[in-house]
Amino acid sequence: MQLRCDPFPNTAWEGNALLGEGAIWDARSDTLYWVDIKGKALHAFSPENQSNRRVELPIEVAAVAPRAAGGLVAATRDGFAILNPENGSLTFLVDPEAHLHENRFNDGAVDVSGNFVAGSMHDQETDASGTVYCLDAEGGVTTLFGGYVVCNGPAFSPDGRILYFSNSHEREILAFPYEPDQRCVGEARVFAKIAEDEGYPDGLTVDEEGFVWCAHWDGGRITRFSPDGEILRVIDLPVPRVTRCAFGGARYNELYITTACWGLNEAQLKQHPLSGSLFVVDAGIKGLPSPLFAG
Repeated sequence: MQLRCDPFPNTAWEGNALLGEGAIWDARSDTLYWVDIKGKALHAFSPENQSNRRVELPIEVAAVAPRAAGGLVAATRDGFAILNPENGSLTFLVDPEAHLHENRFNDGAVDVSGNFVAGSMHDQETDASGTVYCLDAEGGVTTLFGGYVVCNGPAFSPDGRILYFSNSHEREILAFPYEPDQRCVGEARVFAKIAEDEGYPDGLTVDEEGFVWCAHWDGGRITRFSPDGEILRVIDLPVPRVTRCAFGGARYNELYITTACWGLNEAQLKQHPLSGSLFVVDAGIKGLPSPLFAG
């Protein structure tokens, strides 16, 4: 297949979020929720009126997802919690890494059975202490796999039977056979390797055709991969640190992209002044609605 390259996406919200992440569409309110991890904030972007509401948070929150009972489920520095998007209050559920003081949660997504799957990372990015967990509706936590410096992704195939995972430190995307009802994974295979000049694989999403979209930290792009791992499309960004992408909008054809300015020096910020902004592009392809967390 021929590689397709797109022009720069549009700027949905211009700002300088320190570590923009966790974009997720909530169809109930036509809102794109996303977080600024290091800025300790939840953002709620409304395409209808082009507004972006910022809600202060008491601690670092790395990933959120809409919850069937209302509000959001969240992966935080202190474990799993329920987050009130109106005032930022957190009701903590369980912390599977209370003993790992240098770890924090980093990314998450809901599977087809309504479980919240989220991975952790070593905040200084030197120890392979990151683990991916599954939070079920009853508040139970199952360990899926671990031994990674930075756990990113995750995302699921349309039938929910493949869990895609970014092993960011090793510049690879892995694919695990996944049983959402049993909350277990099989042996991983390497889905794609990311070249050094393309940065590191970060957040992932999957479209309705089963193609995988990857954000590139220090790569300044989004890549669309076929289910066989072939690069089919590249969307360049005017910023280097691209963190996550998520489909949204009434037809799920709008691809929202979060970015970061965390760790960039003065010269890099001058060269890339939109770092930390939220971007959007008409993907021309539909994404999949995110299942609601069943808890």
